[in-house]
Amino acid sequence: MIMNELLHPEWSEEKIAKLKGHYEGIISLLGEDVGREGLLKTPERVAKAMLTLTRGYEQDPHAILLGAKFKEEYSQMVIVKDIDFFSLCEHHMLPFYGKVHVAYIPNGYITGLSKIARVVDVFSHRLQVQERMTLQIKECIQDTLNPLGVMVVVEAKHMCMQMRGVEKQNAITTTSDFTGAFNQAKTREEFMNLIQHN
Repeated sequence: MIMNELLHPEWSEEKIAKLKGHYEGIISLLGEDVGREGLLKTPERVAKAMLTLTRGYEQDPHAILLGAKFKEEYSQMVIVKDIDFFSLCEHHMLPFYGKVHVAYIPNGYITGLSKIARVVDVFSHRLQVQERMTLQIKECIQDTLNPLGVMVVVEAKHMCMQMRGVEKQNAITTTSDFTGAFNQAKTREEFMNLIQHN
């Protein structure tokens, strides 16, 4: 456990033990023998996996952007596209995954490009719905950098649609949100053209 605590300081022995106990109960309720060899360590593994998948609750996305905020007079569109993400839908706690595309137009300040991807990671590593995640990424960048405009597009597949319910394997959900200069159709169109896949 010492190694895990070094890698994940937010993981306490108490939190892992409580989650482990709950997963032991869930496995038993499903009709399995939690004492079976193949399942002996499963409750603890699932507990740690869930802490990893929801680590965004322990992180501050605004601080991430502020940690690499630089004064710069560049005022054209900055795009970071095809940011891979994985999240858990809050309705069934099943994964949804895909790509996030982000653009902003600086207003005197820029941020490190990797910080945009890290902001996506923070919000995706929480129990989510795609619509809210799109909004949160946009608002975080707008509030922290105060750019002339921000636009976020998220394209995702939802396992809750693929594995249960309608069981549609190829359905893709697209959400978008924007502020400022992206209220102009021409600016939005430029962004959408630049993120199109060939």
